[in-house]
Amino acid sequence: MAFSINNSANTLHGILFVVLLATTATYLADFVICQQFAISPLIIGIGLGIIYGNSLGRDFPDKWQAGVIFSTKTILRVGIIFYGFRLTFQEVADVGVVGITYSLAIVGTTFILGYLVGTKLLKLDRDTSILISAGSSICGAAAVLATEPVLKAEPYKASIAVATVVVFGTIAMFLYPFLYQDGLLALSEQGMGVYLGGTLHEVAHVVGAGHVINADVANTAVIVKMLRVMLLAPFLVLLGVWLPSKVLQATGTKSLKKSNITIPWFAVGFIAMVAFNSLNLLSANVVNNINGLDTFALTMAMTALGMETRIEKFKGIGFKPVYLATILFFYLMLAGYALTILLV
Repeated sequence: MAFSINNSANTLHGILFVVLLATTATYLADFVICQQFAISPLIIGIGLGIIYGNSLGRDFPDKWQAGVIFSTKTILRVGIIFYGFRLTFQEVADVGVVGITYSLAIVGTTFILGYLVGTKLLKLDRDTSILISAGSSICGAAAVLATEPVLKAEPYKASIAVATVVVFGTIAMFLYPFLYQDGLLALSEQGMGVYLGGTLHEVAHVVGAGHVINADVANTAVIVKMLRVMLLAPFLVLLGVWLPSKVLQATGTKSLKKSNITIPWFAVGFIAMVAFNSLNLLSANVVNNINGLDTFALTMAMTALGMETRIEKFKGIGFKPVYLATILFFYLMLAGYALTILLV
C-alpha cells in the first residue's frame, strides 16, 4: 500500500518530488514564449518528466517510486473529476442542437476512424491507437490522461499520444486563423467559432486560435470545445464496457467475470462536478481557484507519467503513430469544415 505505516514517508517523498517538477513546469508556462504558443504546464510537465526520467531519473530512489505511481493514478483521477468545473449544462444549452450534433459527429467519427486506421491499416497496437484517437477527437492531453487508466496502458504509449496532440494541435492553432483571415475558409464568425471548437485538439489551442480572430469567435469556440470535453465521461464509460467485449472476441471465451466490466468512477465524478458547477453555488473566484488547483494536479500527473516513460521503449514503433495522427489531423480539418458548412 502506498500509504501503509512502513511506506507512507517514502510515498510522500516521491509525491513531493513530483510537486517540485510540476511547480517548475507551472513557472515555465508563464514565460511569454509559452503563452504565445499556448504551451500549457501539462505539456511542459510531461517534457520535464521525460527528460528527468531518462537522465537523472535512472538513479531515482526505488522507495520513492510509490509516490510517482500515486501521482499517475490517484491524483490523475482526482484531476479528471475536478475538470468538470470548467463546464456547465447551461453552456451546453447555449450551443443548442447544432453544437451538440456537431460535437457528437466529430468525436464519434474521428475516434472510430482513428481506431480502425490504427489497428487495421497501420497495424498499431490497440492501446496506442485508442490513446491517439481519444486525444485527437475529444480534448487532447486531458483525454489521453483520462483514457490511459481505463486501458491500463504503458506510460510511454500515453506519452506518444500526447506528443502527437501537441504537434498537430499547435500546427492547427496557427493554420486555421491564417486560412480564415486570408479568405480561404468561407465561414461566418459563428461558423468559424464552431469549426475551431469542434476540431482543434487542446482547450489552449482553441483559446489561442479564437483570440487571434476576435473575442466572439473565441467565445463560441470555447463553448463548443467544452461540449467535446463533456463527452469525455460517456466516452470513458462506453470504453469501459466495450473493452471486455473485445477480449471476448479475441479469445473466443464464452463468458467473463462481471468484475471485468467496469465503469470508470472518475468519469461519473466528472459529470457530478459539471452538475454541481451548473448550480452556480460557488463564486467565479472560487471556481477559478479550483480550476487552478486542478490544472496543477493534472500537471503533476503528466509529470509523473513522463518520469515513467523510457525512451528505449519507443524503439520499434517507428512513424506509425505520426501517420495516424496526420490522418486524423486532415480528417478533422476537412470533415470538420464540411460539417460546419452543412450545419451552421
